[in-house]
Amino acid sequence: MIRVLICDDQEIICEGLQKILATDPEIQVTGSAFNGQDAVERVREDPPDVVLMDLKMPGMNGVQATRTIRQSHPDVRVLILTTYDDDEWLFDAVRAGASGYLLKDTPRDDLLEAVKGTAAGKSYVDPAVTGKILAHLERIAPAKPAPTTIRLSQREREILRLLARGLANADIAHQLYLSEGTVRNYTSALFEKLGVADRTQAALVALQMGLLDLDE
Repeated sequence: MIRVLICDDQEIICEGLQKILATDPEIQVTGSAFNGQDAVERVREDPPDVVLMDLKMPGMNGVQATRTIRQSHPDVRVLILTTYDDDEWLFDAVRAGASGYLLKDTPRDDLLEAVKGTAAGKSYVDPAVTGKILAHLERIAPAKPAPTTIRLSQREREILRLLARGLANADIAHQLYLSEGTVRNYTSALFEKLGVADRTQAALVALQMGLLDLDE
C-alpha cells in the first residue's frame, strides 16, 4: 500500500485529490495539510511514502517544505502538483529535492501512475515543465562549464539527450533500436556516473557539467 499525504492550501483541491487517489486500491491517503509547515509536521508524526505538494502556499511554501522534508526524511518522496509552471519555482523545486513535477491539469490516470511510480523511485515530469526547467538552466549556466572528469560514451550521450527530452525508456528503446532492458541498464549507469537518483536530476547535472547539449 502506498501512503500519500496531500498538501494544498485549497481545501476543495485536497478533497478532489483524495477522491481521485481513493479510486486506486494501491493508494491510501493518510491526510491533508494546508500549508508547508503543516506538511512538515505531519510527515514528522507519520511519514508517508509520497507527499503530493503544491508550490505557492501561505507561510512555508512548497519549495521550503520539500527541502525540509527531504533533509529530515530522505525516504519520503515529494511529487509537485501545481497550477504554476513558472521557471523559477520549478527550478527551485528541483534543487529542493522534489522527485516529480506535474501540473494540475494532468489526467487522472497519469496522476495515479505518477504517484505509484514516484513511490517506486521513478520520476514523472510534465513535458511542459521539463522544457522550462532545462531552458532556465541553460540560461543561467556558465558559457564554459567547469571541467569534469566524467566521460560518457556516444550511446550514453544519446540516451541522456532523449531522457532529458522526457522520453520514457520504451520510447528511447524504440528510437535507438535497443531493448528496454538495455536502456534501463544504460540509465542506471548514467545515474551512477552523475551521482544522481532520478532522470530530471541527471539531465540538470549533465547540462551544468557541459555533458549535454539539447540542440544536438
